[in-house]
Formats: sequence, structure tokens, C-alpha cells
Amino acid sequence: MFNYDMQKNCDELDPRHNKCEKYLNDGLGPAAKEFAGVLPESIIPALYWTDLFWGEVLFHNRMLNYKCRTLEPESATAFYIPFHVGLAVRKYLWGNHTARERDWHALMLIKWLQNQKWWNRSNGSDHFIMFGRMTWDFRRLTNSDADWGTSFIYMPEMKNVIRLSVERSIWDSLEIAVPYPTVFHPRSESDIMVWQKFVRTRRRNHLFSFVGGGRRSIKNDFRELLKERCLNEPTACRHVDCAWENCRDGKTAVMSAFLDSDFCLQPRGDAFTRRSVFDCMLAGSIPVFFWRRTAYLQYEFFLPGEPETYSVFIHRDDVRNGTDIRKVLEGYGREEVEMMREKVTDYIPRFVYAKPSQGLEKTRDAFDIAIDGILSKYKDHMQRGRIGNFSEI
Repeated sequence: MFNYDMQKNCDELDPRHNKCEKYLNDGLGPAAKEFAGVLPESIIPALYWTDLFWGEVLFHNRMLNYKCRTLEPESATAFYIPFHVGLAVRKYLWGNHTARERDWHALMLIKWLQNQKWWNRSNGSDHFIMFGRMTWDFRRLTNSDADWGTSFIYMPEMKNVIRLSVERSIWDSLEIAVPYPTVFHPRSESDIMVWQKFVRTRRRNHLFSFVGGGRRSIKNDFRELLKERCLNEPTACRHVDCAWENCRDGKTAVMSAFLDSDFCLQPRGDAFTRRSVFDCMLAGSIPVFFWRRTAYLQYEFFLPGEPETYSVFIHRDDVRNGTDIRKVLEGYGREEVEMMREKVTDYIPRFVYAKPSQGLEKTRDAFDIAIDGILSKYKDHMQRGRIGNFSEI
């Protein structure tokens, strides 16, 4: 009911698009053969059109083969809840659906969990779950049919559960933000080294890029402002308009733009974070942020702790008041740019999800680091002597 039935009925997951192809290759999606001739030939088999909201499927498939997994509950440190909650609610986010419909799968899951011995032993305090969507999709505050999302996080039974999501609430001590999936899923350490060498030595013809479309329906839309700034600097800025290009799955135009630029502009999207942040860094481009919550307050386990070593921050209000983005970025010398690019490139293995179901031999990818984060948070709560009542922390 919670996973396999959804996969079997994948054509019903999204009323706007058929998502069945996204289940191919254990959730990696269809092979991205379009990159042939654009990227090194040896790593083409490691590239897939992975859906940005499919992280919970990737995570589940890795967990099934995880080296530290045990089938003996009494010896387990923590329990993974294998529920694709983001996919379950996706079908009901748009259209004339009720709050009850959006909560149905979650309520059924909780009913099942309450009949499990190991759940009742700790009231869920040693359990964790992965959300493939932003945390805000699971934080509906009322029972109004007009309100967005599901109330899953606010259900009393979930108050002790550790949660992974692609964007966390910075006020919730039980959430860990994990990277969005990118197109690159290395099969080996060799794939990583080939990719890193490629982006380090790539010739870049533009100072910066902006991938995204404006939203003219939004008054004073910041993305529209960035788009205009970029179009006014055609020799310095490369623009990919998502109104005309398929940006959702990181298509070739997106990767080409990032590979061609020293810096990439990263405003907020539907929420504070965007998959584009990771597509940008995967290409060895240096992200330029306008909200600190886009990355600095999110991915503590996956990105450098010193923001200035890998990124640039320009406050959005300064941009609105006339700050020249081009001049700011031109103020960085070539040596500084190369140092930031090196830091970004060094961190690539930490925010990509490996292809092998067992992970890589020596390199720790985003999945491994997420597990470390879960166990670290769990250990911290245990040492504080509050296990079983995380909600008070």
C-alpha cells in the first residue's frame, strides 16, 4: 500500500505527468544518453534523468542493501520507516482534493506502526523517515480542504521521529536537510575522479549564469529581476529560460550553462532551496546566494561549514537597490575563483547519490552521510537522556 502499489499504479501518481519512467533503474530514472558528445564518454553510463522529488525512492533502495542493515530488530540502533510519503501525497496536491484524501496514506501508516512492537517500545523515538519533498508539503496546519499539503509532521505520533527532507524547517531539531538528487550517480571512485577532473579543467566562457524563469504574476518577483539583469549582460551572463527549456530534470541546456560559467545565481524557488543549487555545484560552478536559508542553514552535513570558501552571498535587498551583480563577481580574482571551485569540486561526492545499491567501496556519498547524520542526532539525544521525548528538545 505504501510503496509497491504506488509503483504499480505509477501512471496515477501525478495528474499532470506520467511518472512511470522515473521508477526505471531502481528510481534513478531513464538513462541520460543525450549527454553523449557533451560530457566525457566514460561517465555517460552514470548519468540519469532522476526526478528531483525521487530521493525517497533512491534512499529506500539503498537501505534495502545497506551494509549496516540488520533483520534482527532487537539488535537495531534505529528503525527506518519505508514509506514514500512524498509520492503518496503528490497525487492529491493539485486539483479538487480534500484534506482527508491528502492525509489518508499517512493515517494508514500510523495505524500500522502502532501495531509494531518496536515502535511501541520507544514511541517512535528511534525511528526515522525520508521525505522526497520539502518539509512544507507535510506541515498543513488546519483541516481545511483549501490548505496545501498533508498534516503528516503535525500528527501526534510523528513528534519523536527523525526526518530527512530536501528542505528542512530550521526551527525543527528533528529534521536533517539532504541534497536533491542530481543527474550524476557514480558507479565507482573512478567515475568521481573523471568528473572532478572534467569540471576542474573546463573552459568557461561566461562570468555567471542564471537558470530559471521569471514569474510576472508575482509582484516584484526577484527571479524576474535576475532574469532581466542577466539578459542585460549577454557577454557576461548565460541564461536558460525554464519557460522554454525543460529545467525540471536538469536537461542538457541546464548543465551546459553551468559548465560554461564561473558563478551561478541561485535565488529561492518554490521554497528557499532548489535542486539547481546542486546541479550548479556538480558542474563546478560557484553558487551565488541571496537568502541564507537556501544553503547555509540547511545542508550542514553535506556542504562546507565556511560559506565564503565555496559561495558568494549578495543580499536580495542590495540587488533590488541597485547592487551590480557583475561588478561584485568581477571583484573576485582568478586565484580566489579557482580556490572556491576547488572547494566545490572536492565536495561533489558528498552531495551525489551513487548508483550501486551497496554504495561505493571507499567514498561516502549523500546516502552514507545522511545515515551518519541520523545516528549522530540519535546519539546526541540519547546522551542528553531524553530519548523517547525528542519533542521537548
